[in-house]
Amino acid sequence: MFKYLFSYLKIIFYVANIILITLYVFPGSILGWFIYGNLNLQPQITSDFIVSSNHVYAFMVLSFLGYFSYEDHKLSLLFIYLFSISVVLELLHIIIPNRGFELSDLFGNILGVLIIYFFYQIYNFLKFKK
Repeated sequence: MFKYLFSYLKIIFYVANIILITLYVFPGSILGWFIYGNLNLQPQITSDFIVSSNHVYAFMVLSFLGYFSYEDHKLSLLFIYLFSISVVLELLHIIIPNRGFELSDLFGNILGVLIIYFFYQIYNFLKFKK
């Protein structure tokens, strides 16, 4: 039964990757266009504090889906992938029109990956301690 659930999580993880990459490389804000009718406006979930909260949330969701859809022996590769994509996607904003590279966004991406990584490590520690 769990393998059945994990196969759905993998599909959701892949779809989330495609959606995130599309949102990142689109020249402008797709969400701003849908919500406000303006490609230049970016919706804000919560206010930023040093790092971009939107980016933290996006990479927390992506990391959560990834960590709970793969087996333990693949998690080191998954962490490298998530960390790399968080950096590469933000660096692409240097060359994509109507987008801008921001360190607060980059740190938000990385923080989102690290938060889920640490929670997953705590979860595994407690699970194996029983």
